[in-house]
Amino acid sequence: IKQQITLGDSRILSYDEHGNPDGHPVFFMHGFPGSRLDWPMLDSDNYSAKLNARVIAADRPGMGLSDFKNGRSLLDWPDDIIELADALQIDRFAVLAISGGGPYGEVCAFKIPERLTGTAVVCGMGPPAAPGATEGGSWTLPGKPSLLRRLLLIMMAQTVRSRPERMEPQFLDSLSEPDRKLLQEQPQLLKMSLDSWREAFRSGTAGVQHDAALYTRPWGFNLQDIQTEVHLWHGENDNNVPASVGHYAAEAIPNCQAKFYAGEGHFSLPVNHMREILHILVNT
Repeated sequence: IKQQITLGDSRILSYDEHGNPDGHPVFFMHGFPGSRLDWPMLDSDNYSAKLNARVIAADRPGMGLSDFKNGRSLLDWPDDIIELADALQIDRFAVLAISGGGPYGEVCAFKIPERLTGTAVVCGMGPPAAPGATEGGSWTLPGKPSLLRRLLLIMMAQTVRSRPERMEPQFLDSLSEPDRKLLQEQPQLLKMSLDSWREAFRSGTAGVQHDAALYTRPWGFNLQDIQTEVHLWHGENDNNVPASVGHYAAEAIPNCQAKFYAGEGHFSLPVNHMREILHILVNT
């Protein structure tokens, strides 16, 4: 169900709901570049409803249908989530963060632990200091100088809007074998991923540009200062966010329950293990 709220500063925050409307609330943090449309890729059989999860997927500022926020930092995101939770009359909830959403899940664990029932970070991007952080495919854009990044994002937005099929071969070539195999066997997942990218650029490139810049700057908090438990999953065959980033986060976060899967990549791990991930979040 496509919905939106007006935040205290008059911005629109857009979100979709999935699963069981009366289930355990789980706020989903999408990837980069991405949008609230990332979630259906991971829940094609509506398993969230069977697991009694109420999944709320929000667009970050300037992406999808959410308004841009000038000068926002990572530390601002939990405030938006609190406003959304309060508007939905949800007291406590779990956070599920994937890929580029990883830092947004971690900042919630740092800033609003009293509101969280559980935190899951799946193939999450890490701070620039993490070994291999800037080598993965997910840093192809964030790691560029700002002017070049802006130009690349404009080109990417134009291509994904008008000729998304032109991106498919190059995208597939960049992936690890488990991911390439998955997306070739289930081409609808590749199409859904590109649809989510297109949605990210719905109102232009400013939101994605700002998101990219935030990954490269100091985050405003340290993973070592997270006081609540974090569950972490990462594929050892991840070309987008190398497993070294996951190992760094698992060691830095004081109370981290980490699982690393040999033979899983950036897309294959969440697709193949989302039931397990949701099960833990709903039952903690």
